[in-house]
Amino acid sequence: MIIIDRKLGNLSDPLWQERARLGHVDPLILEQWEAPKSRLRKASSGGLELAISLPRSENLRDGDVLHYDEAKGQLVVAKVPLKDVLVIELEDLGQLQPQDILRICFELGHGLGNQHWPAVIKGSTVYVPLSVDQKVMASVMRTHAFEHVKSRFAPGEEIAPLLTAKEMRILFAGADATPHHHHGEVLRLDTGRSA
Repeated sequence: MIIIDRKLGNLSDPLWQERARLGHVDPLILEQWEAPKSRLRKASSGGLELAISLPRSENLRDGDVLHYDEAKGQLVVAKVPLKDVLVIELEDLGQLQPQDILRICFELGHGLGNQHWPAVIKGSTVYVPLSVDQKVMASVMRTHAFEHVKSRFAPGEEIAPLLTAKEMRILFAGADATPHHHHGEVLRLDTGRSA
């Protein structure tokens, strides 16, 4: 078993792209809910047993290089297919009166909370993991017809770089019906910091 206590780099870096081109990439395929974990034990596709013990502030992202055997030219690389994310833009609310902003935010919170959808708030944007069919989530947004609120779906890979490790756990570890826990990780609307 190989113990991984740090990431070596990412395949987006030219050095690792070249090493991958010349060598062999052994993917460590992770479910969306596994990637935000800082502690994990799993085998790569080639059967290499890994015990991952990263700092709590880090998480695995698609393309992270976890192990490199220079003699064999072998790289173990994280493969993390992320689901889409519902992106809710609230920037237009800034033009409204305070009482209207409060009403719309309360209605939005009620609508999302009624669905039991976890959310991450960064600035004036709310990110909600795809936890049910995309058509269902779009229908909920249309049904509520939140005023001055725009929404769209974006690939998880596009959103992940914008998030901290803790926000990744909330957004992606909470989206699958898998064995995991949140342990009270809630973000405040006013500051975006953990409660």
